[in-house]
Amino acid sequence: MTDPTKLALLAGQSKLTLHHYQRLAYVYVRQSTAKQVERNRQSQDNQYQLVERAKTLGWSIERIRIIDMDQAHSAATSSHRTGFKDLVAEVSLGLVGIIFGWEVSRLARNNSDWYHLLDLAALFKTLIADNDGIYDPRLYNDRLLLGLKGTMSEAELYLIRQRMDAGRLNQIHKGTYRQCLPTGLVRLPDGTAVKDPDDGIRHTIELVFQQFAEKGSSWKVAKALKQAGVLLPRRQTGGFFRGQLLWKPVTEAAVYEILQNPAYAGAFVYGRRPGDPVRKQITGRAVQIRKPMEEWINIQQNIYPAYISWEQYLSNQEQLRHNASNFSRKTLGAQGISRQGQALLQGLLVCGKCGGRMRVSYKDTPRYFCNQKFKNMAGPSCLSVSAAAVEEAVVQTFFEAIRPAQIDALEAVLVAQEKERKELFRHWDEKLKRAQYEAQLAERQYRLVDPENRLVAGELEKRWESALSTLNETQEGYRRFEIDHQPTTLPAELKEQFSRISESLPELWQSGQLDNAQKKDLLRSLVARVIVVRLKSDNLELRMVWISGHYTNLSINPPIHRTKDLANYEELAERLQVLWKAGLTEEEIAEQVSREGYHSARAKRVSVASVKDIRFEYLKQHPEELNLKTMSLGDYLSVQDLAAREGFSPIWIYRQIENKRIKAEYLKKHPRRHSYLIEDNAELVAQLREYWTRKESWLAKRPNRIQESFLAF
Repeated sequence: MTDPTKLALLAGQSKLTLHHYQRLAYVYVRQSTAKQVERNRQSQDNQYQLVERAKTLGWSIERIRIIDMDQAHSAATSSHRTGFKDLVAEVSLGLVGIIFGWEVSRLARNNSDWYHLLDLAALFKTLIADNDGIYDPRLYNDRLLLGLKGTMSEAELYLIRQRMDAGRLNQIHKGTYRQCLPTGLVRLPDGTAVKDPDDGIRHTIELVFQQFAEKGSSWKVAKALKQAGVLLPRRQTGGFFRGQLLWKPVTEAAVYEILQNPAYAGAFVYGRRPGDPVRKQITGRAVQIRKPMEEWINIQQNIYPAYISWEQYLSNQEQLRHNASNFSRKTLGAQGISRQGQALLQGLLVCGKCGGRMRVSYKDTPRYFCNQKFKNMAGPSCLSVSAAAVEEAVVQTFFEAIRPAQIDALEAVLVAQEKERKELFRHWDEKLKRAQYEAQLAERQYRLVDPENRLVAGELEKRWESALSTLNETQEGYRRFEIDHQPTTLPAELKEQFSRISESLPELWQSGQLDNAQKKDLLRSLVARVIVVRLKSDNLELRMVWISGHYTNLSINPPIHRTKDLANYEELAERLQVLWKAGLTEEEIAEQVSREGYHSARAKRVSVASVKDIRFEYLKQHPEELNLKTMSLGDYLSVQDLAAREGFSPIWIYRQIENKRIKAEYLKKHPRRHSYLIEDNAELVAQLREYWTRKESWLAKRPNRIQESFLAF
């Protein structure tokens, strides 16, 4: 009786034709992880033995190709598997007769890659072989079986991941899951986490948190530490220096990572930065995204030895959120850190129309503006206000708020300054001791080596010289630091100001001793935000929200561009006209309407120039009141009235004034309209009649053209 195994082998070999032997045979070898590659050697041997199977089926060793460049790569996707891509390319070129894989899961663990390979193999008549047999993707039964194997391989990967995730989560909830600890924490052989025994490492980490508690900004902390010559420790978790401790220059990113890590607060956290599968599919590599605290999978406090309390950690995160400079939705409410810009309310001012943070423009004079609607919906800008007017009102209210408190900040300032100085000196002491130890160690190693061993002696001598150079640089840096950080004392007058800060702060504010960043910090110590709403064109309502949650309402009149934009412009114009008709001068009118609460476009009172401008605009709208020359005054007649009574031409009268035939003793200006008034003097009037009669008689004797040209006279 025939052996079933031999029958199956004969059935599989019947699919092999001369067409397949004319092409190459490919053997695909893959294992998912580096650990499997290192330890599971039997799996590798089984896959490499497929070469022997290819030789048994008739391919010579020269026509067999092995693809094993995808070792330690998962088959969940082909985006990072160069070998699989090369295999697919060879199939699509019609160069592959048969593909050998120990099982389907070696080639692909997702249906998209698997069916793509099957479609190409069927199109170019390529066979697929595994440890069970040989399959032709063009045949219905074989294609059905290959499809089923691919589906089971993908489902198997899902089940494996599910079991691994469940086991990991179980360890997480039990508190037995071992995370990679940050620099400053180490794990003992029994799994217990303790602080690093190196004093220099611990004190540097503590210094970062102390500096942030004082300065409130990761950028300011990085700047201060860098100026002081501080280096940050970093225990490498990968790369060439894996497992080693390196001291690196301070960067803001490194400081930010220390402040963000909850392990320094003694908390075990999982799910803080999970991988993004969408970005991984696009980029082909793991991409982590930061999740907000409410989306973290697990938080367990008091697991690790803490550098700061959990409450301090939460306070630091809130401060970092407020320091954010992009006012997008994810940082809604962020104020940004205090910088040296002139706009004191940057980060505090909120648009009352759309709720967005107002930005600052320094084009001419500082202005706050909100263009959220313009950016989001291409609509008009919400608001634009002068910085000076808003800041004056807010700062004055701030002074009034601290007046009852009698805050005494002198003691806290001096204590904090001295504490910071001691911490920095301790860091330099430890840095110097470390440099001295490394120099001594290098010297001992050099002296112990056999002088005849020149290769080793030369290298150790270079290390000794490098350690001595580092020691000299550290000593020089320490001396400079001692000179630059001498204990500082406050002048007696400044001490007096701080002892009565509520009374002296306004004067100190204007003295120039406080820079803009310090002023902003003072405002933010009490003010959470300031909401701005424009009720009228020249009126703003401010709502100052204090950090306690209470608020204060303010109403101000900021400067505007045009007088016509005043909300009560028509009312003011009518009032000016009434006072003008009552006989008041322009100076008197300006004083009167200012007392009544009116104001001009750019001032808190109405000026004489504004009175003139408003009246001019008013008269343009009411032409019936434009006749400025028909108002006589007592014994003085206006030019228009005199011309109408005597039959003169008004232009002729003006010419007599210019030619000084009407002497200055008979003239004066109208007190309000500044037009000419002529005294109603009989002798003067008679003289003007005589001049007019002589002119008329002379014109009668001349040609008409002369008369026409003389009319101007």
